[in-house]
Amino acid sequence: MTEKKRRSQNWYGKLDKDGFIHRSWMKNQGFPDHAFDGRPIIGICNTWSELTPCNSGLRVLAEAVKRGVWEAGGFPVEFPVMSLGETQMKPTAMLFRNLLAMDVEESIRAYGIDGVVLLGGCDKTTPGQLMGAASVDLPTIVVSSGPMLNGKWQGRDIGSGTDVWRFSEDVRAGDMTLSDFMAAESGMSRSAGVCMTMGTASTMASLVEAMGMCLPTNAALPAVDARRTALAHLTGKRIVEMVDEDLTMSKVVTKANFENAILANAAVGGSTNAVVHLLAMAGRMEIDLSLEDFEIGGEIPLLVNCMPSGKYLMEDFCYAGGMPVVLKELGAHIRPANTVLGKDISAFSEGAECFNRDVIYAYDTPLKPAAGLRVLRGNLAPDGAIIKPSAASDHLLAHEGVAHVFETIEDMKATIDDPDLPVDANTMLVLKGAGPKGYPGMPEVGNMPIPGKLVKEGVRDMVRISDGRMSGTAFGTVVLHVSPESTAGGNLALVQTGDRIRLDAKAGALELLVDDAILAERRAARVEPAPHYTRGYAKLYIDHVLQAHQGADLDFLVGRDTRLVTRESH
Repeated sequence: MTEKKRRSQNWYGKLDKDGFIHRSWMKNQGFPDHAFDGRPIIGICNTWSELTPCNSGLRVLAEAVKRGVWEAGGFPVEFPVMSLGETQMKPTAMLFRNLLAMDVEESIRAYGIDGVVLLGGCDKTTPGQLMGAASVDLPTIVVSSGPMLNGKWQGRDIGSGTDVWRFSEDVRAGDMTLSDFMAAESGMSRSAGVCMTMGTASTMASLVEAMGMCLPTNAALPAVDARRTALAHLTGKRIVEMVDEDLTMSKVVTKANFENAILANAAVGGSTNAVVHLLAMAGRMEIDLSLEDFEIGGEIPLLVNCMPSGKYLMEDFCYAGGMPVVLKELGAHIRPANTVLGKDISAFSEGAECFNRDVIYAYDTPLKPAAGLRVLRGNLAPDGAIIKPSAASDHLLAHEGVAHVFETIEDMKATIDDPDLPVDANTMLVLKGAGPKGYPGMPEVGNMPIPGKLVKEGVRDMVRISDGRMSGTAFGTVVLHVSPESTAGGNLALVQTGDRIRLDAKAGALELLVDDAILAERRAARVEPAPHYTRGYAKLYIDHVLQAHQGADLDFLVGRDTRLVTRESH
């Protein structure tokens, strides 16, 4: 094997007591002497869990990665990290994204590996893993779990998340029976994998591909497709080559890669959650990325006709050509950038061909023009807020109305169906206490239900404003990530029912139409809310989490520490 001393040889190459310990205990698994001869040792960072249904197929993919590593002359070692089940965790999986990142970072740093394959998929696992890996900066590559097969119910396709919100409102309106609602539940999730809509999980897989941090076609291949297993095998082979080339994450990812992700997010109609994740990832990579950078996607048209911004699902997106076609359509807008192949991102779209123009539109004849996320600013969001025009109602993107305020999520749930709630279709619903510190964890509650009495009148969208997030599968005219959050003393905390608010998405404006003097009086009378947690990780999170416009990472985790651990445990 190569004579170059690898990082792993600081564990397994020593001919002393410490080397004896490291090798001998590994040999109890049946590894022979020559496995420790200096070949690349590849960590397979697996977020498999039965409590994370999206990632339930990762055991199969891990075995495929191992085959590829062995084929290329490497030594694969699989290790577990915390798994974040978006649909299963309370109060929100986002509370634990940074904890996963810490787990990944410290596992990679503490163990004798030369490169790492990140196996993830569910919303927070992909960004959490990349954040942790970035802080150590070894050769790194991603294999996503892949989307579920299309949901099926009553002879038609249904989409995870997106149709949950639709069906739920139909039940509340009396347009769908409870028995039909329950029947749809089983048909929606038919295989392992992430949401098959363009939710946050599929969005992040698409952006990872646009950033060049995985092999081409990784984003859209269904979780149970044999081609995804083959891709995992090829990824195992490629990571060994990356170690030989010393192709670390910092040598792949620059600001241009993030700009490509922002452009791609607009083109695919991606999740608003991409904003906080990309900002946090950039912070770990010591790349200067801010909300202003997301404005480059504002004029990019919507090309992918997938729910929630369209009608198809990820399986259809795959068969139509997937991300290589999107990158090809973006053409000259895509910045030159390196990839895990050691080639420019243009290599990912070479030979790409679209097989269904109703799923992936051409750039010159898009599904919707200028559909990228919009950054909003004003006295209600001095540090910014965001809105997703592609999933909103056009007539509400420029709107002025009277606020109805919910002080807490409990307040909202207790009163939203009150027939005497003083709201109409022009009211702007405001929710406080849903930010990083306030909930805590910045949950996906920003797409508040339409008040019950309005649902029955046929209203299906209203302007909704909060310091929380919404699911990437959700839709509506929803203003999110208001920063500073209400719990941190942002002006959102000062809004009262009856105040007027002006939204102009195209102009990037979000204004509370209340005199500064009145706001000053309200601020002086404001009582600081009591924290929901006073111990454990949640307290650490509340004490150290950054605001949404900074990515909601923990302040002491931003940046890298690539030093080799030299102190032994014995």
